[in-house]
Amino acid sequence: MDTFQLQQLRDLPIEEVAARLGMEVARHKALCPFHDDHHASLSFNVRKNRFRCFVCDANGGTIDLVMRTMHMDFGEACRWLGGNSLAELDHHSPRPSTPRTPPPFDASRYERYFERPWLSAAARGFLFDERRLDARVVRWCRLTSWHDREGTEWLQTPYYDRQGKLVGVQNRNLTRGAEPRFRFPMGSQCGVYNLPVLNRLGRGERLWITEGCSDCWAMLSAGNKAIAIPSATLLKRRDAEMLQALCGEMGTELHMFPDRDVPGERLFLELYKVLPSLVHHELPEGCKDYGDYYMRLKGKGVANG
Repeated sequence: MDTFQLQQLRDLPIEEVAARLGMEVARHKALCPFHDDHHASLSFNVRKNRFRCFVCDANGGTIDLVMRTMHMDFGEACRWLGGNSLAELDHHSPRPSTPRTPPPFDASRYERYFERPWLSAAARGFLFDERRLDARVVRWCRLTSWHDREGTEWLQTPYYDRQGKLVGVQNRNLTRGAEPRFRFPMGSQCGVYNLPVLNRLGRGERLWITEGCSDCWAMLSAGNKAIAIPSATLLKRRDAEMLQALCGEMGTELHMFPDRDVPGERLFLELYKVLPSLVHHELPEGCKDYGDYYMRLKGKGVANG
């Protein structure tokens, strides 16, 4: 296949290719097939002819979309696109096809890494020197590290359900500014983070909702009980009902420091619709998220945020 033919494949309308893959596209969005998505977090930029999920950070063009959805290599994806009639894509309404079902998350493959966590020098620098986290929190969260064949250092974060079952893994690139920033094993259910802490809540106790794992670690290091919900789309109905039950049965108070930006306030409002008892706290000027605020408190020698 020559350069001109490849460009033809890349120029195919991204949303029509998505529809051919079985996705239901509406208002330039669809359910993301690369993580456990329930609220259409996959966005299509028709001007640039690209897709991106702002939850799991999957992104690319038409060929990338086929490769990831159909679990094909580059050549197979090009042949699939070419064999599905380029002209037909341009002149007919899209007809959904049945994509291959991605394999479920294989917890047994990763559980052993969290039984005896190991932190590289890069991971220790990130967690203790840069973030100044409490070592007890790092142990509670079972954070560990590894490096790939290219030598890239990764921080590995396990996600457990309330019963302590491993349901997903998030890999964070420790190289500043490197891409991809995050990687998720196939089938990972990285929704609400740190659910086991709910089992330690006392009656009428505060539970803090943060926007990401690092803010959650900071909140825990400040002596508070916390979970992380990075996107309202990741809050499943059963988890929302569980939090609502805690408020009703245990008198749990839900509190949140939204990030000091438009997406942070939008997330608070979206969560507030589901959790109407959620209390808003405003970060001080100069702090973009709770992690920044925690660092300021640490600098002042304040033990509890």
